[in-house]
Amino acid sequence: MKSQHIDLARLGWDEWFEEREKCGPADTVARVAAVDRDLLLLMDQTGTFRAKLAGSYLYRHHLSQELPCVGDWVGVEKQPTDDFGLVHTLFERRTALRRKSAGDSVEYQMIAANVDYVIVVQSCHYDFNLKRLERYLVMVRDGGADPCVLLTKTDLVEPEVLASQLAEIRAAGVTAPVLTLSNVTREGIDDLKRTLLPAKTFCFVGSSGVGKSTIINTLLGREMLQTKGVSATGEGRHTTVRRELIVLEGGALVIDNPGMREFGILGAENGIGGSFSDIIGFASGCRYMNCNHTGEPGCAVLEAVHSGTLSQEHYDNYIKLREESEFSQMSHVEKRKKDRDFGRYLKSAKKDLENE
Repeated sequence: MKSQHIDLARLGWDEWFEEREKCGPADTVARVAAVDRDLLLLMDQTGTFRAKLAGSYLYRHHLSQELPCVGDWVGVEKQPTDDFGLVHTLFERRTALRRKSAGDSVEYQMIAANVDYVIVVQSCHYDFNLKRLERYLVMVRDGGADPCVLLTKTDLVEPEVLASQLAEIRAAGVTAPVLTLSNVTREGIDDLKRTLLPAKTFCFVGSSGVGKSTIINTLLGREMLQTKGVSATGEGRHTTVRRELIVLEGGALVIDNPGMREFGILGAENGIGGSFSDIIGFASGCRYMNCNHTGEPGCAVLEAVHSGTLSQEHYDNYIKLREESEFSQMSHVEKRKKDRDFGRYLKSAKKDLENE
């Protein structure tokens, strides 16, 4: 690693990024800590500072996923005496947490980049939802990060309810680590702290009110992130309005996120294979290699469902997410084809005008 980048290691910089760095001669390396509309909050070995995207970069990049997001590494032009920088380069992303954009769009929204671990947070009280959990795990794995499940507000449910939820998760074939925590009794806080490794980036995701900001404040030891009191049901109220990268005292980097109840699936074949490893395992025993597990003779997956080895709900969610992923992938391919066809039409029309 270059000597000028050694101090960036505590922010997650390593040889992987070093090999792919393409900074201009006047640029230095920084990491995106937050995005506020047209302004970026960056951090480097000297601290944090503001920056904006260079006009030349905006001219070449129009899609939202081509713009820097929290966790990205960028090349920025900034003099030592300046308190404001100009971003010229976005480095290749090692991992990407993303979701389908709202509506009928086939594009996607970046949630965070270069995340090592994604901690999927659900409340044991009212938020626990196995299907939504499986959806999160699919997209985490498809983006290249490692997932971890965190069940919060354990003080609001009886021990047997928590035990039942943990059994549900394991019965669904979830192999990711599962932690439990109460911000009231602080039970589980130490286990979470041991999970947060120095110079690694952890992104907290989940619905509004499950306690993500409260957890990070506890880890920080101070009220840095705004929170609100719980409702009459014991659930928190949504307060996080932006994603932000924060360095903990122990050296781990954490990203808080606004609540996300919906998490649209993109083409995520790899993520589905990793999250439904139990079903993929049964599929190896199917009579046909190209079995779709929806009615073919000799389907080992359907046999496992009929025998009760696999739950019907778990199987139904697998089929739903697979179909959603395939539809998204097909829509994206079709859109790209239409864009190419339209581009050829414009070139042809321009050529005809020039020949007149």
